[in-house]
Amino acid sequence: MTDSSTVIPTATPAAGPARQPSQSAPFTQGTISSPAATSSLANASSPANTLPGLQQTGQHLHYHLLGIGGIGMSAFARLLKARGHQVSGCDEAVSELTRQLEAEGIPVSPGHAAAHILEAPFGKVDVLVASEAVPKTHPELVAARQAGIEVRPRMALLEALLTAGPSVGVIGTHGKTTTTSMIAVALAGAGLDPSAFVGGLVPEFGGNARVGTGPFVAEVDESDRAFADLGCETAVFTNAEDDHVGGNQATYWETVEDQHAGFARFVGHSGRVLSCADWPGLDELCAQAREHLRYGQAEHADYRAVNLRPDEDGTDFTVLYRGEVLGEARVSLPGLHNVLNALAALAVNHLYGGVFEPAAKALAKFHGPGRRWQKIGLLGGALVIDDYAHNATKAAAAVQAAHQTGRRVRIVFQPHRYLRTQQSWRKLADALMQADEVLIMDIVAASEAPIEGIHATLISGRMAQNGHTQVQYQPDRQALLKYLRGTASERDIIVTMGAGDVWKLARELVGEASGEIHLQTESHGRSQP
Repeated sequence: MTDSSTVIPTATPAAGPARQPSQSAPFTQGTISSPAATSSLANASSPANTLPGLQQTGQHLHYHLLGIGGIGMSAFARLLKARGHQVSGCDEAVSELTRQLEAEGIPVSPGHAAAHILEAPFGKVDVLVASEAVPKTHPELVAARQAGIEVRPRMALLEALLTAGPSVGVIGTHGKTTTTSMIAVALAGAGLDPSAFVGGLVPEFGGNARVGTGPFVAEVDESDRAFADLGCETAVFTNAEDDHVGGNQATYWETVEDQHAGFARFVGHSGRVLSCADWPGLDELCAQAREHLRYGQAEHADYRAVNLRPDEDGTDFTVLYRGEVLGEARVSLPGLHNVLNALAALAVNHLYGGVFEPAAKALAKFHGPGRRWQKIGLLGGALVIDDYAHNATKAAAAVQAAHQTGRRVRIVFQPHRYLRTQQSWRKLADALMQADEVLIMDIVAASEAPIEGIHATLISGRMAQNGHTQVQYQPDRQALLKYLRGTASERDIIVTMGAGDVWKLARELVGEASGEIHLQTESHGRSQP
């Protein structure tokens, strides 16, 4: 990691904030509670290196993480190691992320076996960490129970971090990774030295975690239903739709009403909520909030983005706080959704006493986490972008961002999961209609079994029926590469889009080695055993 500090957040806020906002001052330690808490908040006299839930009577423990190659679980590994704990893990396959962990002194074993937690060089471990998606019959879980080893859900680790001191938890269906990254970047720019837990790779941090002495900023993923029992000091609520709903999988909610009730519970457990005023329905989900602030373009928002000046590479805008100008800002990513993400980050910086100008300057230099509007390179003068958009709202936002560049928009879309495609192929087709050309790849299963009648051609077929003349189903990757290489021009922007391995295609287009980096962020710390 690039940060030299080695302390994760404590009950003591960062010393000497530059200033406090005139209203809604930052919470002081001790104001947050969570009914699911496994440990109480650290009291003001706690040593600065104590982190409840990750430290027991000053002892360093041996943590073994299942699915350590997942983007979230690898971040936990780095945070635990920074606290001096011994950390090991295993994953289904070796990836660039697992190789990075090993280079940092965290041993990783390919595959899964009981020996990993019982025998050298990994065992015997003190704590086995697993997500709810891991089957109860998993050999390492069975061995841990038989040996009396503590099995700790990954959400219990996140809870310990969120309740240990000043904390910001980012929730919502879309934009969590980008917003979390932007908040941490803004706070760091203002000198507040945050720690961060992000479901993506952030170049400024040298990875997916940052270790600092200030507020802890975390992406809180709704795909793990246990998130609803957590809380934090400041909840940032971006939006609420119906992703991760339906089916009988551990990472899905039965109904959208259940999922949205989970959001409401998290908000109710938190000290205050900062919600997007532009997203309908959030006020109802924030009814139990102790304090409710809003950000957006809406006139009633506490923090507003006004006077937007978009260009090919991003947007300049003015930030208001309750009618008063805080300053001028820029987000170096196109799309209105990124203006809102950056506005949320600047609002959090204001709430935590950070000076506006250095925070805004840091954000202007930020070009996003990995797979979030990531510029890969050029192909025959065409700009090649890779984006994680995998549902209709994200896809529509990415298409709008692409049009902001003024280029001909060519989308390569890879549908993700059979269940999601079954639920939303019509919405996906409609979301892609504004692109100039759309090339549809086969559905990536993501460990799901195929569903009869559900195929990528549902999307391309609906688009064609609705009048799109430049859409085609293209299951052959090599043929797709050949076609794009032969037709790319300087006026094009080519966006590879989806949560599967479509990112490799973007790199192949510009001549980079695709490698085997594991960037599955949807599961937020889970690599299927």
